[in-house]
Amino acid sequence: MSTRRTFLKSAAVATSAVGATTLGAPFVHAQSTKKITWRLQTYAGPALAEHVIKPSIDAFNKAANGEMEIQLYFADQLVPTGELFRAMQKGTIDAVQSDDDSIAAPVDVAVFGGYFPFATRYSLDVPTLFHQWGLNKIWEEAYAEVKGVTWLGAGSWDPCNFATVQPIRSLADLKGKRVFTFPTAGKFLARFGVIPVTLPWEDVEVAVQTGELDGIAWSGITEDYTVGWANVTKYFLTNNISGAWIGSYFANSEKWAQVPEHLKTLFRLCMDSSHYYRQHWYWGGEAKLRVEGTKLQLTSIPAEEWKTVEDEALKFWDEIAKTSPRCAKVIEIFKQYNALMTKAGPPYRY
Repeated sequence: MSTRRTFLKSAAVATSAVGATTLGAPFVHAQSTKKITWRLQTYAGPALAEHVIKPSIDAFNKAANGEMEIQLYFADQLVPTGELFRAMQKGTIDAVQSDDDSIAAPVDVAVFGGYFPFATRYSLDVPTLFHQWGLNKIWEEAYAEVKGVTWLGAGSWDPCNFATVQPIRSLADLKGKRVFTFPTAGKFLARFGVIPVTLPWEDVEVAVQTGELDGIAWSGITEDYTVGWANVTKYFLTNNISGAWIGSYFANSEKWAQVPEHLKTLFRLCMDSSHYYRQHWYWGGEAKLRVEGTKLQLTSIPAEEWKTVEDEALKFWDEIAKTSPRCAKVIEIFKQYNALMTKAGPPYRY
C-alpha cells in the first residue's frame, strides 16, 4: 500500500510536469531529447513474471538503446488488477499485460479474455483464431470504440485446471468448493456448485493455507509449481475447462502514439517473443510435471461425466451470443473453428 501511495503521488507530479513541458516547448524537440519511460503492470506475480513477460521486457530495454525504457511492475503492485483498465485509460500507468476479463475492460468481447469455457483445446488454437480466423479484427474494432486505450494483440497461456486441497473425482466433489478463478470462468463453474472467490493474487497461497480457499482454477500445473500453489494444495484435476488462457497487451493510446514507429515495431516483436516462449514453456511443463512432479496427485472426472460440463458450455456460449452482435460473431467463429478441428481429427482433436 505504501508503494501504491508513493507511486500515485509521483504519477500526479509527473503528469503536471509533462503538461508544463508540453506548453513550454515544441513536441518534436521534447521527443527527440528525452527518453520515453513507461510503467507496465502485468497480471503475474514476480515468480511467474520471470517467464511470462520479464525476458521480453529486458530484451526490449536492451534493444531500445536508451531511447525508451519500460519499468515492469507485478500483480497488484501499483494498481489492483480489477482497476488496471481505468488506470491505464487515465494515464496513471502506461501499459498492461493481462486478460480483458480480469481488468474489467468496458468492451463486449472482454468476456472472451482469460478462460472462456471450451473455446480452445490447445495453446496453438489462440494465435490461429486471432491471426487466421479474424479475432484480431474483431478485437481492434471493439477497442476502437473505447477512448484512451489501444489493444496491441493477444497470445495464449496455459490451460485451466483445478488444484485443490481435497480430491476432485466427480462433479459432485465440486459443489461448495471455494475457488480462486477468473470472472467469466467463475460464472460458468458456479453452475456446478463452485463458489468463485476474488482475492489479490499475492494473497491466494495464504488463503488456501487458512482455509479461506479450497482450491484454485487459475492455471495449469506449470504455474501451480512455479508460483508455489503446489506447496499448499494436494491434488490436480486433469480435466480442464479451457485449453489456453487468452491474454493481451494494452497501452494508453496517447502514450502509444508518442512512441516512434521503430520502437513500436520493436515492442511488437518482443510481444511475439514472449508469446513464443510461453508456447514451449507451458507445453513442456504441463507434461513433465504431470509425469515427474512430486507435489500434486493427479485425479480425473470420467469422460462420460465430464461431457455434462462440455454440453453446458455450449449452452453458455449461446447465452453469451445473445449479449451483442459482436459476441454472436465470435461465438460463431468458435463453433466453426472447433467443428473444423474435429473433422481434421488427430492431432487437432481426439
